[in-house]
Amino acid sequence: MYPDRSPLDAVSPLDGRYAGRTAPLAPYASEAALMRTRVQVEIAYLIALADLPAVPFSLEADERDALRSVYENFDDEDARLVKRIETEGARGYAATNHDVKAVEYFVREHAPERVHPWIHFGLTSEDVNNLAHRLLVRPAMEAVLLPELRAIRDELVEMAHDHADLPMLARTHGQPATPTTFGKEMAVFATRLGRAIGRIETAVDELQGKLGGASGTLAAHEVAYPDVDWRAFSRQFVESLGFEHVEPTTQINPSDDLATLFDAVRGANAVLLDLDRDVWRYVSDRYLGQEAAAGETGSSTMPHKVNPIDFENSEGNLSKANSDLQFLGEYLTSSRLQRDLSDSTVKRNIGAAFAYCLLGYVKLRDGLATVVPNEAVMREDLEGTPEVIGEAVQTILRREGKSDAYEHVKELTRGQRVDLEDFRALFDDLDVSESVREELRALTPATYTGVASDLAEDVQ
Repeated sequence: MYPDRSPLDAVSPLDGRYAGRTAPLAPYASEAALMRTRVQVEIAYLIALADLPAVPFSLEADERDALRSVYENFDDEDARLVKRIETEGARGYAATNHDVKAVEYFVREHAPERVHPWIHFGLTSEDVNNLAHRLLVRPAMEAVLLPELRAIRDELVEMAHDHADLPMLARTHGQPATPTTFGKEMAVFATRLGRAIGRIETAVDELQGKLGGASGTLAAHEVAYPDVDWRAFSRQFVESLGFEHVEPTTQINPSDDLATLFDAVRGANAVLLDLDRDVWRYVSDRYLGQEAAAGETGSSTMPHKVNPIDFENSEGNLSKANSDLQFLGEYLTSSRLQRDLSDSTVKRNIGAAFAYCLLGYVKLRDGLATVVPNEAVMREDLEGTPEVIGEAVQTILRREGKSDAYEHVKELTRGQRVDLEDFRALFDDLDVSESVREELRALTPATYTGVASDLAEDVQ
């Protein structure tokens, strides 16, 4: 309708400002892609019917190959024809005003005339749609989103290893706390993300398909050929497409599998949102520096600034993605009685939710590629916060049997600015052995990192 439409005229940033970033999802999220997989399901079903002895038609090997080539070579011209059949009418068909019926007629154009009555035989549109959508969701995850998540995790593992020994002030409740290392902090995110990726992979492997007719009873199939084991046929067909078979159902697949997947993706996104916000804070505290791109403007008014825009962009897009994924998971698992049609339009937004995920992942990777730990600032902060060794001091004193150890350190440090000399004065007044006194005097914030280095190096 708008052949010369520019991305600048797009109503969504996904197809406008971010079109280049979201392009990898187009083969799995576009309307043409949905048409293609609907054609795939219709043809696979027709071929499966031809293998039933009870059904009075067969397909030769060359006919099967020709039919498979219809969806394997499905192109823009084919998609436009399907759309014309639906909206305007074409090839002798009146406008169907029904997207799946248009696909059925399109398949007729490529199938031997003798098998036309068997195209879409006994099916309801949802038998085609639920399988077609999952034929898109699975490769969208496997070919686009999961590789991005794994790449982020690999980057985090590399950062953990490279900076395993770099001491850094930790903060709990925003306040200075027991020191850590920058590598250990990255190892935490790498480990969390790895677990989240595992949950996504499991959810993808457990996607479920339905083929049960108009209300899930296979009634049309059963009445036509009562001697065929249609439940077994249904199971075999769904499994042939790579999905677990779900029954009983209403007219629709209940989409519990999609909800599980969306929840798993939200879990991964939540880890990355946490990372975005922590890295933003590290940049703010100058713990991380950023390499500025030549010619890039950090602020429209303050020339000195290099803003953490990639992490902010990632945070915004992942927040939008999680909102959409939560909506999809909640909405698609509920339907009035046997079915209402609202799920059909809602499912068309799965690709958009995935696109916001992709944007978040890509921008986070961009950001991670530009940050460099500022060791001098980290060490300066540690040296300026010696009170964080208070935990170590009171723990050693507890080991030596001092029941009032906590109180001694609390009196010295709580709400106070102290330095190492203040601690050494405390040590001089303690009734402890000289070896313990030396042990206490050797404490510094930069060396009080426990097994942080080992934890960082162990992450794989």
